[in-house]
Amino acid sequence: MKTLLIVFHTPSDNTQAMADAMLKAVEGQALENLNVVLKTPFETQAQDVLACDGIVLGTTENLGYMSGALKDFFDRIYYPCLEEKQGLPVVAVVRAGHDGTGTCRALNTILTGLKWRWVQDIVLCRGPWQAEFIGQCEEVAAAMAVGLSEGMI
Repeated sequence: MKTLLIVFHTPSDNTQAMADAMLKAVEGQALENLNVVLKTPFETQAQDVLACDGIVLGTTENLGYMSGALKDFFDRIYYPCLEEKQGLPVVAVVRAGHDGTGTCRALNTILTGLKWRWVQDIVLCRGPWQAEFIGQCEEVAAAMAVGLSEGMI
């Protein structure tokens, strides 16, 4: 049994809908050998990361950077997971009201340090809210789930 961990900061109804869409998309795949766990960055501990086989990150853009919640998550799990989880497959979704550049750069820097492995480019949901953001979240989570379940990533 493999575990996909979704860590998503959801300070608004829209970002909560994005996280819920990810969970629903993964569960909709009905993959018998995959367990999915959805948590906020504040709920997630190093043990959760150590127990997972792949991770989906979701954050808002706050003042040109990732959310403080996701930064706090990284601060707490960085050293306990540094040696143990090198190569962990990861994807990320950024909900950016403006351009998201700083958030993407920060994620790349931290994940390079952790030596996690991007399995696709960051999904950047930029600008005013759009219903298509939900579909983008569903796609990235479902692809990650199938890839992990089938041993492709």
